Amino acid sequence: MLFNKKIEPCCSYCMKGSKINEREVACLRKGIVSSGGRCTQFKYDPLRREPPHPALLKTEGFSEEDFQL
Repeated sequence: MLFNKKIEPCCSYCMKGSKINEREVACLRKGIVSSGGRCTQFKYDPLRREPPHPALLKTEGFSEEDFQL
């Protein structure tokens, strides 16, 4: 999913932008823009994209016997 060729343009993971904070990106072409913005100069950089956090394992309701063979 991170290296998909048909990625939706977004300034937060563009090669031409540097993240300032959660809401703003410093773009080489446009200056300071919102992180959800987009333009025609978008170049995807997969290393800037943050994957979603993994789901937490819910362990309530299990006992030691549930994990024995």
